[in-house]
Amino acid sequence: MKRHTQCHVDVTLRILGGKWKPIILWYLMAGTYRFSELEKNIPGITQKMLTQQLREMEADKLLSRKVYPEVPPKVEYSITDHGKSLRPILSAMGKWGENHSSKV
Repeated sequence: MKRHTQCHVDVTLRILGGKWKPIILWYLMAGTYRFSELEKNIPGITQKMLTQQLREMEADKLLSRKVYPEVPPKVEYSITDHGKSLRPILSAMGKWGENHSSKV
């Protein structure tokens, strides 16, 4: 039996799926953030969820994590070029949301 190729929309949804990833990426499009800054700017996200989402996006090469050898440890997150390629998708999502909210 022939296997079906994976739907490319499935790939995109796996990478961007969920409530938090698009929001985290949107912030990182503007620059580098520390964990605590992301947590403060994203109301409602728990430390556990932010950690999980950041790890998944790092594994997917959407962001990079830089650890500075300091006490206390300093960690910064930046978007990669691969992550920046999502800008048109996130912009389109934002525009759609803006248009939708004016209709409800």
